[in-house]
Amino acid sequence: MTDDAVSERPAPGTRLLFRWRKWDGGPHWVHECVYLGCDRWGDWFGQLPGWDSSRPGRVFEPEHPNVTLLPPSGDYAYTHNAAPHHTRVYIDIAWDLRWQGSEPTGIDMDLDVVERTDRGVYIDDEDEWDEHRVAYDYPIDLVQRLEALAAELEQQVLQRTPPFDEATAEDWLRRLAELGLE
Repeated sequence: MTDDAVSERPAPGTRLLFRWRKWDGGPHWVHECVYLGCDRWGDWFGQLPGWDSSRPGRVFEPEHPNVTLLPPSGDYAYTHNAAPHHTRVYIDIAWDLRWQGSEPTGIDMDLDVVERTDRGVYIDDEDEWDEHRVAYDYPIDLVQRLEALAAELEQQVLQRTPPFDEATAEDWLRRLAELGLE
C-alpha cells in the first residue's frame, strides 16, 4: 500500500467502498465498509451485517460483523469475522493494494489463507491461482513471492501471531460496534 500520510486518511467512522479488481483490470468484489483507523499493523476497516459485498454475478451480505486490515506492504488484506461465523480468518493475497483517492483498492491474486471452525487453517483457491497465473501470465518472480507469502501467513495464523491473534481483532470489532452504525 502506498505510504500516504495518516492525516490524509478519512476520519474514523467514514463510510466508503473498497474496490477489488482482477489482474487484467476487470472488476471484482466491491465491499461497503467503514474506516476504523490505523495502528502499527496498518489501516483497519469494518463491515456490518447486511452491508453490500458484491462482484459481477454475485451478491453477498455478511451476517456477522467483520474487520479488515490493509497492511502497508500492500500484499494482502486480512479479514477477521466475528463469532459465530464459521470462517474466523480470510486473507486475500493481493497486489497493488493501496489508497486510490479516498478509497482502498487492489488486485485480488486468487490465493487465500483461511481458517474455518470445521477445517482449521489452509491455503485456498490454489486451483484458481494455477489457472489465472497462466491465463494472466503472472511474472514468475511475483508468483514465487506471493506463494511464499501465503505459506508465511498460513504459519502466522496457525501461531496466532499478532495481528492474527484474537485480542487485536476483538479490539477493532469493539471499535466498530462503538460507532453505532446500522
